[in-house]
This record gives sequence, structure tokens and C-alpha cells, in this order.
Amino acid sequence: MSKIRILVGDMRERLRELPDASIDSVVTDPPYHLTSIVKRFGAGNAAPAKVGKTGAYARASRGFMGQTWDGGDVAFQAETWAEVLRVLKPGGHMVAFSGTRTYHRMVVAIEDAGFEIRDQLAWIYGSGFPKSHNLDGEWEGWGTALKPAWEPICLARKPLIGTVAGNVLAHGTGAINIDACRIQTDEILRSGAGVVPMRHDPDVPRGRPGESYQPDQLGSLSEFRRLPQNIGANAKGRFPANILHDGSDDVLAAFAEFGERGAAAPVHTRNGDKFRQTYGAFKGNVDEAGSTFQGDSGTAARFFYSGKASKEDRGMGNTHPTVKPTEPMGWLIRLVTPQGGTVLDPFAGSGSTLIAADIEGFDAIGIELSSEYAAIADQRLRHRAGMFAEVTVE
Repeated sequence: MSKIRILVGDMRERLRELPDASIDSVVTDPPYHLTSIVKRFGAGNAAPAKVGKTGAYARASRGFMGQTWDGGDVAFQAETWAEVLRVLKPGGHMVAFSGTRTYHRMVVAIEDAGFEIRDQLAWIYGSGFPKSHNLDGEWEGWGTALKPAWEPICLARKPLIGTVAGNVLAHGTGAINIDACRIQTDEILRSGAGVVPMRHDPDVPRGRPGESYQPDQLGSLSEFRRLPQNIGANAKGRFPANILHDGSDDVLAAFAEFGERGAAAPVHTRNGDKFRQTYGAFKGNVDEAGSTFQGDSGTAARFFYSGKASKEDRGMGNTHPTVKPTEPMGWLIRLVTPQGGTVLDPFAGSGSTLIAADIEGFDAIGIELSSEYAAIADQRLRHRAGMFAEVTVE
């Protein structure tokens, strides 16, 4: 049974209650601080923005969609992430979402706090809507912004103690779980030749890695042929990439169709027969009329992880304006959390990370400033997790 703790209060204060090196991973969606005009550009003693005729300036100074928690700069402060670094075990990974306009501010603060920046992931979605201000008159058709369709994700790691192998053995952290996050596929990824060593001693390997030899059908030990075999494939799925998407129609349509052919062009004979010593699917293809193509179909979307948004994520009175789908949060948790580990979300919001952690079988600690959102997270957890999780609100 998973143990889920929700700590209510300022994350910078509640984090101090956690012991050093007690957390295995961090998966979080901090404020993006998209519209804090006064806080970011005003003087230290600047007056609050005036309401004006429409109240737009005052709303912008409060943060995204008028939310005060988005109007500050907590995610841009190195001190914030230094406290997160302290509670992580050596080699522990952190996954942090951000916005395309403010990612650089957050990631610099994370790096200044002492983290190593390991990668940038992209979460592509089809649910974004344009927030552009359209112009009238002579400039009809001009606007101020593009339709949002992706968010950057920072993958960072607390410095290792010694080697990766040594750190993993000592603390269980330092590596990412590739096999647990592979993209499932039933396709044959690549065709090649696999053979078994048979000359003299069948146990002696010969040839390049992945190659060996087998006698022909006549049983000769001096004549060898390469046998067709699938290589490059992994029964567990494709190697995970640093792109994930929501599987929506808009996203799938954005990926170009391969059509019926897997190759870009037929293999021409030119000055010689390119198929003279080929076997398997390409054996006997001596024409240039198209038979040299390997059949393939589908979009490139299948090469990347697809996390579907759940209707339940927005259900049960969830009023949080920036809810993340539970399924991709679970994929990210699996990627960076060792078996039996504890996940931390210092910006828990309405609890998507905590729910995903429980579904994946991990303990979790979430910190949330708003008692309203903490209550929603508690309600969602008790509904989704049921008797499978022990939930406490502190």
C-alpha cells in the first residue's frame, strides 16, 4: 500500500521538515510565472498595478488567469531548488515542467542551485487554444501569439557520488529506468542477418558483434551463409525518446504519414547488382520498379510515448487551471524513480503527480500552498486510490 502525504503550506518552509537525502525523485509542475509584470519588471517599491477600465493590468500582475501563486518568482530562485537538492538522494533525478517563454529562467535557477541539467523533454498536446490579441482595421489578420502546443520539461540530476554504478548500488539513484518506459510496438524494427558459429567449435564467436555463421543446407562446415533474422528489435518496445505527446487528433495529424513505403527511394542497380548477396525480405529484388521498398505505414507519433488525458483528471470539482494528465506523470515517475522509492512534488496543485505515484506503486510527498487545492488533491486521491493508498493531510 502506497503512503501519500500532503503537506499544506509554503514549499520553502515545509521542505525544511524533510531530512537530507530522503527523497528518491522529484516530479513537479511549478508555476510558470507567465504574466507577473509588476514582480518581474517593476522596481522593488513599485505600487500594485491599477485596475484601469477593464482590470486587465491588475489581473496580469497577479499571474496566470489571475492566480496569485503564479504571480511571483519562486520557480526562478536558486534558493528554491537548493532546498529540493538537499532532500534528494545523491544522483536523484528531477523532472520539472515549464512554459516556453519562461523555461530559461527556471532551468538557470535549477542549475545555479547545484543540479546537473541532463536533458530537455517536450510534451506535445492538442488541447491548447490561441491566446492571441487580434488587430483590427488596417492590420486585420495580425495577432500577438501562436497557438500553444507543447511545454518544455527539464530533466536534472543531483551530482553523483563516484560513478553511476557505485551511486546506484549505494543509494538506488543515478540512472533512469529505460525498460520501464519503452514505447510498445509489435513492429519489426529492422531486418538483418543473424548467424550462429559452427566452424570447428560452435562456442567460439566469430564476425562482428551480433553476427556468426551457420553451414549451408548441405551440412558443409566450410561454406557459410547469412540467415535472415530480426535484429535491432526489442520485445519490450522502442527505446524511449525525449518527446511525449497526448495522442490527440491534432497531434497525430501533425506527424507526416509514411504511406506504404518505409524507404525514401528504391535501391538502384547502377553499375552492379546491389542484391547479389542479399537475403531475407530483399532477396531477389533485381528490378527498379518499386519492389525494393520495405512495406511500412503509420505516423511518426508511434515512435514516442503517448499519454492519454483522462476525463477523471478534470472531474470531481477540480478547479485547478493547469491540471496535468495523470498518465504522462506516471510515465515520468517510472523513468526516474527506483523501485520502492519516494516521489516528491513540491508544487502538488490538485494532486496529479501524487495520484500517478500511487498508481505506479510508489510512496509520495506533495506540498501545496493552497488549502483549497490540497483538499481537492486529497479528494481525488481517496476516490482514485481507494483502499490502495494511505493518505494523510498535514
